[in-house]
Amino acid sequence: MTQYGFYFDSTRCTGCRTCEMACKDYNDLPVTYAYRRVYDYEGGDWTTGDDGTATTTAFAYHVSAACNHCAMPACVAKCPQGALEKDPDTGLVLHDDEKCIGCSTCVKSCPYEVPVVDIELMKSRKCDGCASRLAEDKRPICVEACPLRALEFGDIEELRAAHPDAVDGIAPLASPDETQPSIAILPCPAAKEPGDTTGVVANPKEVANTSEASE
Repeated sequence: MTQYGFYFDSTRCTGCRTCEMACKDYNDLPVTYAYRRVYDYEGGDWTTGDDGTATTTAFAYHVSAACNHCAMPACVAKCPQGALEKDPDTGLVLHDDEKCIGCSTCVKSCPYEVPVVDIELMKSRKCDGCASRLAEDKRPICVEACPLRALEFGDIEELRAAHPDAVDGIAPLASPDETQPSIAILPCPAAKEPGDTTGVVANPKEVANTSEASE
């Protein structure tokens, strides 16, 4: 089985949100949630030497993240209705509206906080890797839209081979150990390991998918 996934170059990302906005527009999403979100991760401090000079360990970078279409997705394993499943041809995690009852089990089980339940529809929602575009031999809309070409999409093993310095997680993303995400990330020099506590997400309200009803 081919396993599709995303490559993200954090050395190129400027945090412009074009990927996020293109996704929201293409999928006609409400203001309350997004399939792709851009995290601003910042931290560091100042120290003053004996000679009075100041140095800083300040850092800041951006992380564009969507569904990681994991090799061992917790959302698929724990959905009581079988509404989420791995596509046998692409490895993408797809959602079945007919089976979904909006119970939010997938929301609670995903370490990356990807799925969200739309209260108006009473269905969970998530990125499907733009499966309909793939069927037309097109790239996901977020990849197509990125002005800095910080995103790529394809067979994850081919992406990892093409980018040998890539890793499968950086802060503030969760540890990859639990679900084996289908992602490859080129860390920028400031990037921290998953689980890092020296920085904080500087835009928590922006990246917090909510379950409020659409207006």
